Amino acid sequence: MTGVIDYGVGNLFSLASSLRAIGEETVVTASPETLSGCDRLVLPGVGAFGAAMDVLAAKKLDRFIIEQAKKGKPLLGICLGMQLLFSKSYEFGAHKGLGLIEGEIVPLEDELRRLGKDYKVPQIGWNELVLRRGHEITKYLRPGDYAYYVHSYYAPVGEYTVAYSDYGALVTGIAAAGNVVGCQFHPEKSGRVGLKMLAAFTGREAR
Repeated sequence: MTGVIDYGVGNLFSLASSLRAIGEETVVTASPETLSGCDRLVLPGVGAFGAAMDVLAAKKLDRFIIEQAKKGKPLLGICLGMQLLFSKSYEFGAHKGLGLIEGEIVPLEDELRRLGKDYKVPQIGWNELVLRRGHEITKYLRPGDYAYYVHSYYAPVGEYTVAYSDYGALVTGIAAAGNVVGCQFHPEKSGRVGLKMLAAFTGREAR
């Protein structure tokens, strides 16, 4: 069973529907007791990094997520949920993250300006995923696959990067550190590619 962490931030209905579409039993809850009994966890999210971390802390879910990940439970962060996995974000100030992936989240607009690239921010739309290194989460993905992004901040390519997309700057699309994985794009909005990635995460066969 997959537990989707409900802390009031994220498109939970679409995500849960996508998981159920691949045959995965799914529960959406904020209950640590229920989530502890799940085989794997998903941390969704939209909005601002600092506000999301404040909500997690208020609900004591930040410590719970860290504890579960350190016990080896598979954890997938999506969009803002992926960014929360990192050490720090500079969205509207400096904010400490969960620290499960070492790295920082920075403004996409600043990097595009530095590179002299005239791209719109936020990045909204489809972009090709470039597979950088092997990982279980990408076993059903192929060169030329596209995913759907909506974001203004990003993780630059680093040793944690499994796949990236070129949006003037190289944007980490999938990051991983052991049992902790994040995707900047929305798998629930990425059609068959998103479903294939969710199938890999849940240990199911891709359809």
